[in-house]
Amino acid sequence: MSAHLIDGKQLAKEIRDRLGLDVKAFETRTGVRPGLAVVLVGDDPASAVYVRNKKKACDTAGLSVVDHHVPSDTTQAGLLDLIHQLNTDAAVHGILVQLPLPSHIDSRVVLQAVSPDKDVDGFHPYNVGRLVEGAAEFVPCTPSGVIRMIESTGETIQGKHAVVVGRSNIVGKPVAMLLMHRHATVTICHSRTTDLPAVCRGADILVAAIGKPQFITGDMVKDGAIVIDVGINRLDDGRLVGDVHGEQVRARAGWLSPVPGGVGPMTIAMLLVNTLEGARRAVA
Repeated sequence: MSAHLIDGKQLAKEIRDRLGLDVKAFETRTGVRPGLAVVLVGDDPASAVYVRNKKKACDTAGLSVVDHHVPSDTTQAGLLDLIHQLNTDAAVHGILVQLPLPSHIDSRVVLQAVSPDKDVDGFHPYNVGRLVEGAAEFVPCTPSGVIRMIESTGETIQGKHAVVVGRSNIVGKPVAMLLMHRHATVTICHSRTTDLPAVCRGADILVAAIGKPQFITGDMVKDGAIVIDVGINRLDDGRLVGDVHGEQVRARAGWLSPVPGGVGPMTIAMLLVNTLEGARRAVA
């Protein structure tokens, strides 16, 4: 068996293409161009690349994007002032604060300062609560992209056993909630899970989001399973790999998302979807 690859690049392009038409129709109807404000603190190279890719995607889809790049020694109070300005700016429909933030800034305080109506990352407690209820207004971008990729296989989620390896607030927990809302039976695994390989082998759908390179090996995967690799790790030789050992798992899985070219492009595509949704709500 050799797994079918879930092409995140192509799927994201299809979403962006449809979104571009929706953005144009929305702007024609309302006279409003959906706007995203991106806040980058400091000069972290990886963050700068992510922001550049997000800006490029916004331009392609016809969204307005404004980059607020502030120095790494910016105070927390100064950053909160900027967030307040963006909250009250009618031209801004989505606010993205690029993580990680410098150590002297409390990320939780900053993320909670973003208006829930502009929280396109879906990190605000209000939006987290709505997600738990099954009535999310903004679904976190990476988890939303993961679900789209699973659905793109044509396989049903309902009734399947889904295992999520990783319990972060950004990926693991939201993915688990979204799967549960689609009637999967969900197991969340973490560093204290007993006999993790055995739990993973029971998964019809396996999502790896732990930040450990090639941690999920072929003997941990059920034959024919859908495997989504959220991780992105750079090895000493410069190669980018996921949390899944791609070569081994591809020989067992039915479907596999690659790294790179899998979840990453989907995350950006879902950010654009959320920004348009924010604009729609603002003019409703």
